[in-house]
Amino acid sequence: MNGFDELGPETAELVRPYVITKGRGLPNEEQLSLITLVTAAGDQLQRPTQLSPEEQGLLDLCTAGFLSVAEIAGHTRLPMGVVKILLSALTEGGYLITRPPVQRAPLTDRHILEEVLNGLRTKFG
Repeated sequence: MNGFDELGPETAELVRPYVITKGRGLPNEEQLSLITLVTAAGDQLQRPTQLSPEEQGLLDLCTAGFLSVAEIAGHTRLPMGVVKILLSALTEGGYLITRPPVQRAPLTDRHILEEVLNGLRTKFG
């Protein structure tokens, strides 16, 4: 019996995040935030075989439509940093399309809102 057998079957499933990400670093927060929407690119019929099982799983998950980065991390149960790195690599490879979150609308001037309210009160009592 060697030392690996003594560790048990749970240890065989444990893979360090830097192995999954192949040593790549985190992308910028502007590139992939928690609410960035991700979907698979249109032509996924000829998937390359050099993708890791985790990358293949992300690609399969993203073919259903737009999902946020947070949703993808929840479905895969991978750490958020690992998911962001893999999504970034797949996006750079042309396998995924990302859509940045919609920016917040500017706040309306309080004076204008009061005029609208006064107008509505005048018209409808």
